[in-house]
Amino acid sequence: MADQQEPHSLASTFPNPPDFWKAFTPDRLARIEELRRAHATDEDEDDEGADAVRIPNLPEDLIALQPPPEPADGRWRVFGDQYMLDDKLPTLEEQGIDNLPAAGSSDAKDAKHYDRAFELKRLAKSLLLNFLELTGVMARSPADAEAKIKDLRTIFINIHHILNEYRPHQARESAIEMMQDHLDRTRTETAAIRTQVDKARKVLEGLGSLDLSSFKMQGQGDEDSSVQQGDAKAGLVLRTEEEKREAAVLEREAAAWATADALIL
Repeated sequence: MADQQEPHSLASTFPNPPDFWKAFTPDRLARIEELRRAHATDEDEDDEGADAVRIPNLPEDLIALQPPPEPADGRWRVFGDQYMLDDKLPTLEEQGIDNLPAAGSSDAKDAKHYDRAFELKRLAKSLLLNFLELTGVMARSPADAEAKIKDLRTIFINIHHILNEYRPHQARESAIEMMQDHLDRTRTETAAIRTQVDKARKVLEGLGSLDLSSFKMQGQGDEDSSVQQGDAKAGLVLRTEEEKREAAVLEREAAAWATADALIL
């Protein structure tokens, strides 16, 4: 059966999951949970070096259920790339490259914060000089140009390393700029909302200051004439007192809305 599954596994687009997924059964999960509770109870609270996650002396069938420990040297490889727990920029010496700024003047080497812009200018001038020397060597003896090409490569790597030292500062400044843009946008939106709130408050205050009694008296005084004019235009005859009152109410509402529109505009 295993021989029949092997060609299928090799022909699949993506690799199959590791075999230890079969170890995650309900029974084993319950067992390791009990061991974790017992380990958390038995461990000394004053012992800061105790690892509450990893359980020592696990049975063989439960080893796959425990996360692996952190790499001892802080490094691991995934798909051929090396990663570190402490993600820091490796020095040129660790990469086997000559550190030209450190090999320069003692002031630049001993200073706590040396001027990187000045070092970049120095390396740029040195790069130009070495390129001119390379052209001269290529004109006289192309076979001897290998050493000068290595010098140019070293200079380029040193320039790139100094630029990489700016990455934390660049990330910090980018985060500050992004947060400042977000703050400015929030303040602008808040100011716009407050402006609309003030406009709405003024409209409500204007509506509250209206003298509705005058509209009511005017509506009662002109009720008969208004209804008669409306009947003449529409060709309708109001036969009941209820219809007359409804027409008067509609007229007062129309007058109130007209006044509100005048206040808003």
